[in-house]
Amino acid sequence: MLIDSHCHLDFDELAADEPGVLARARTAGVGGLLTIGTRLDRFDKVRAIAERHANVWCSVGVHPHEAQEEGQRTPDRLVEATRHPKVVGIGETGLDFFYEHSPRAEQAESFRTHVAAARETGLPVIVHTRDADSETAELLEQEYAKGAFTGLIHCFSSGPEVARRALALGFYISISGIVTFKAAEALRTIVRDLPLDRLLVETDAPYLAPVPRRGKTNEPAYVAHTAAKVAELKGVGLAELEAATTDNFFRLFTKAERDRCA
Repeated sequence: MLIDSHCHLDFDELAADEPGVLARARTAGVGGLLTIGTRLDRFDKVRAIAERHANVWCSVGVHPHEAQEEGQRTPDRLVEATRHPKVVGIGETGLDFFYEHSPRAEQAESFRTHVAAARETGLPVIVHTRDADSETAELLEQEYAKGAFTGLIHCFSSGPEVARRALALGFYISISGIVTFKAAEALRTIVRDLPLDRLLVETDAPYLAPVPRRGKTNEPAYVAHTAAKVAELKGVGLAELEAATTDNFFRLFTKAERDRCA
């Protein structure tokens, strides 16, 4: 069984065929899915998808792109949302200095607030980082010094230093379809060295479809292609990789109930 640890089932490309998307995922061996919150004004839709399916959970958060408009300064709204049994994580949050759709200071403030919510609730924080490697690692270390929390770097495409520093904090690393891309040899080198007991796999659907689906709308079923590449890189059988990443998911997302999986 595989878990797609990060997808966006509320986005139009997937929401238009929700039953089909989930049926194809099940056929591909995907037993559970985590659909991710990116805006609070869309959270009701995200939560409703999780409510409709026993094997789907959700997170609550504000993507760094949305920090200027929806960035949080106190953890209250995030914490309140986690009272729902299907909300198992905080985020996605983080820093994106590639697009800079929101000012850097506002991204950082909202990121710290999400960490505070993670610390208060005991739920993991789901971190997005792009072109902000040192700043992300430094912020996480500063916040960890204030009090422990758990989390993961999602859709990992950073350098080895971010991986090292995140792992030192007890974080997990989630690998997306990027690992299958022709130009991603540097990422593949890092993945080979990552500890198997800290790895998750994801699609980030509807984005970043893996080879051989590159250029198509991504969907949770395609996490199987990513898992196959990661197993190859780690030199383990696919069954071992599936078991490890699934165990890791439930070890990190402790609120998710394994017996709900399809």
